[in-house]
Amino acid sequence: MISGRILAVAFLLSPLTAVVAQRPDTVRISVTDALTRVLRESDEIRIGQAQLEVTGAQVTQARAAGLPALNLRGGYTQVTRNARATIVSGSIFGQNYTYTTTLALSQPVFQGGRIFAGMRAANDVREASRQNLAETRSRLTMDAHTAYLGAILARELVQIQEGNAALADARLAQVQQLEKAGRASRYDLLKARVDRANLEPALLQARSNATIAEIELKQLLNFPSQAVLVLTEELDTAALRSSVAAIVNAVSSGSVNRSSVRAAEATVDARREGIRIARADFMPTFSVFLNNGYTALPSTSGFPTVWGQTAAANCPPGSDPGRVCQNNGWYPDRSFGVQMAWPLFDGLRTKGSIDLAGAQERVARAQLDLARELVAVEVARAQAEFSRAEATYNAQQQNTAEADEAYRIAALRFERGLGTQLEVNDAQFSLLTARVNAARATTEYYLAAAELARSHGREIPPPPTRPALR
Repeated sequence: MISGRILAVAFLLSPLTAVVAQRPDTVRISVTDALTRVLRESDEIRIGQAQLEVTGAQVTQARAAGLPALNLRGGYTQVTRNARATIVSGSIFGQNYTYTTTLALSQPVFQGGRIFAGMRAANDVREASRQNLAETRSRLTMDAHTAYLGAILARELVQIQEGNAALADARLAQVQQLEKAGRASRYDLLKARVDRANLEPALLQARSNATIAEIELKQLLNFPSQAVLVLTEELDTAALRSSVAAIVNAVSSGSVNRSSVRAAEATVDARREGIRIARADFMPTFSVFLNNGYTALPSTSGFPTVWGQTAAANCPPGSDPGRVCQNNGWYPDRSFGVQMAWPLFDGLRTKGSIDLAGAQERVARAQLDLARELVAVEVARAQAEFSRAEATYNAQQQNTAEADEAYRIAALRFERGLGTQLEVNDAQFSLLTARVNAARATTEYYLAAAELARSHGREIPPPPTRPALR
């Protein structure tokens, strides 16, 4: 009986255990954690790093073309029927087994400038990849700051809407009391209820925006959708102005130095070296070689194991007295020389290669001009946006405090019968607008400064933060 009850209790608790086991993970994350994860987990960063490794390998390949090559070669040949040995009976052409081993050293001496141009081009391509990776890092850093601060702003806007709804609830309760005491009309009560109901869509929209902002942050940071993010930091408004001033001073102290422009410049340099590489096909090439090896021509299929010697004692019995024979061993085989090659006519292949390289160089120059124009536009846009954000932030400094005071005065006047409910509604709407504008202006002020730094090619500093209030 007792065991049956235990089984029943276990059966009832099993769904609760499953729910606990399936509870999503809670991740506490700061701005620094978000930036580190973006730069570590982003697919764009991995692609950029892989591309940099590819160009690094290309540099190694380009350098290898100018270095000496040392090869060890070996071979075994068995001739089943030799025409020369048949024609010249009894000659050395009758050796059916051949073993060779050679150590070959070759060194290009002159390749028409192709090797050095190829090395410079490979270095330029690697530099372009490095600058593209730096540009990607800068953009992802900006995206991480924008997503994190955007989620903080969305959460703050929810709190503002909830506070606004709480004010409406308090005013509705006040109007209900005044209506019971005969100091407010039925119209005032209905108007208060309608005003409170009209605030609900804005509150729901703010909560939806906060959820979407969190989803976008999860997507950027490569977190699973079921994870629960807890943002541990928020903007420190006290240190915001000094932080932005430091960014502006760093930007104004130097010129624009964007990685995207430097990458385009490196690409132009690589294309220019490509023209030199193509023109090198018109020039002769010179190389030297040295071969040091051994050859064995045994009369049987056994592998030779001795050094070669030639003497009459090695000949079979009954041979001519003046005949000398080898002992089936290894004989040295050495040679060196110089090779020259000069293509006199290749069917206009070289001309086509030069034309192609020249066209690619012109395309790279046009892309460089376009990159410079885009950077100039980004700088101008960032400067204009920063000026607007700074002016808005300065204008909102006292606005919220004044709107809060105006609302308290309007509420007090209405409570004492000196004002109307319309005045209170107007004051509350102004207070809501002021709080929303102040929250947006604070976030946009830093993000505009960060975008200004990014557009000038400066490092984006982390935003001034403080622990988030629970």
